[in-house]
Amino acid sequence: MTATQAKLVERVIIGMCVLSILAIFQPFSLTLFSIGCVTVVIGALAFNLVPLCREGVPARALVRAMVIVLVILGVAAGLGIVTAFLYVEYLGSLR
Repeated sequence: MTATQAKLVERVIIGMCVLSILAIFQPFSLTLFSIGCVTVVIGALAFNLVPLCREGVPARALVRAMVIVLVILGVAAGLGIVTAFLYVEYLGSLR
């Protein structure tokens, strides 16, 4: 990645995080609040890529790190969903 590309990626990630926070704390729209809640999680995960936004780092390394972060998110979401399902089954068995 060139210095310009690295700086652009870094600024886009930071900008998304800032806009997400602003969307959460604005008092006007529940839709913007919902969008902000989703994008703040995405922004927090994307913020893990900022250390790779340096000149000379291949774009392939950035994509590989992004895939790793998305896989971890998928596993965590899957575990959360399975845990919730098992908890509902457990509560149902108490009746």
